[in-house]
Amino acid sequence: MPRVMIVGSTMMDLVAYADRLPEAGETVVGTSFQTGFGGKGANQAVMARLLGADVSMVCCVGSDGYGAETLQNFADRGIDTTWARRVPGASGVAPIWVEAGGQNRIIILPGANLAMDPDVAIAAMNDGPAPGVVAGQFEIPQSVTAAAFAAARRRGAVTVLNPAPAAPLEPALAAEVDWLIPNEVELAALAGTDPDDLPGDDLLRSLAERVGCRLLVTLGEAGSALVGTDGAVQRIPAPTVDAVDTTGAGDAFVGGFIWALAGGRSDTDAVGIATTVAADSVTRPGTQLSFATPEAYERLLADL
Repeated sequence: MPRVMIVGSTMMDLVAYADRLPEAGETVVGTSFQTGFGGKGANQAVMARLLGADVSMVCCVGSDGYGAETLQNFADRGIDTTWARRVPGASGVAPIWVEAGGQNRIIILPGANLAMDPDVAIAAMNDGPAPGVVAGQFEIPQSVTAAAFAAARRRGAVTVLNPAPAAPLEPALAAEVDWLIPNEVELAALAGTDPDDLPGDDLLRSLAERVGCRLLVTLGEAGSALVGTDGAVQRIPAPTVDAVDTTGAGDAFVGGFIWALAGGRSDTDAVGIATTVAADSVTRPGTQLSFATPEAYERLLADL
C-alpha cells in the first residue's frame, strides 16, 4: 500500500451557493448552504486515502468543536493522526461562495494551522516506515513544510508542494521541493505574469529551471501541463464534464497524483489519474463531500 504523509492544513468549509455572487455593497439571496470538512492538506489526505493510500496527517486543530470534529473525520476515514496536535483557540475556517457554473471565491482564516511546529513535523517524518511521498501547501507556515520536506528527503521520500494560496516561495522551502503543482493563479504569482494569460511552454520551462524541480500546472477545464526532465512540455486535456462546484478540485488532483506517484506509477500515468478524479469531483457540490467512494474510484480508474 502506498504510504503518504501530508503536512498541511485543516479547515471547516462554510459554503454558500448563489446564482450569482454579489457586487460590492450588494446583497443577494443564495440558493443553499452547507458545512463540510476542508483545508487543502486535509482534502488531499482524504483523496489519497479514498484511492487506497496509507495516509498520515501532520496538522494542528483548535480547541473548539471544529477541531474535535476534524479529528473524528480523519479517524472515520482511516487516516492516522498520531502527529495531529490540538492547540488553544479556533480551528481554521474557510467561508466559500459558489456561483452557478461552479466557480468559487474563498477566504481562509488559518487559525490553529499557524501554530504548527517544525520540530513536530520533523519528528513525524522520522516516525515509522519511510513515506513514499510527502505533500505540503501554503496554508501553514512555509518554515514547517521546509523542515518536514528536508527530513523526508533524507529518508528517500519524494516531496510535492502545492503552493496555494498564491504567495512567494521562500528559498529554504524551494530547495527541498521535488514537484511543484500550482494552478494558473499560483503560477502567475510565482512567475510574475498575468493569471489571465494561458502559460506558454517557454514560461513553464523557465520556471521549472528557476525553481529547480519538476513542474506540473493545473489549468482547470483545459487540463494540465507537465514539464518533463528534458524540458519538454506535455499538455494533458481534462475530460468534459458538467461542473457544479469546482471547490476542492485542485486538492483532488494533488491527492490523486501523490497516491499514484507513491504507488510507483509513471509521471504521465499519475497526471492522468489526477485529472480523472479532479474532473469527477466538480460534478458534485462540496469539497470532501464531492469526493466519491473507494469503489467508485476503482471503477473510474480501471482503464488507466
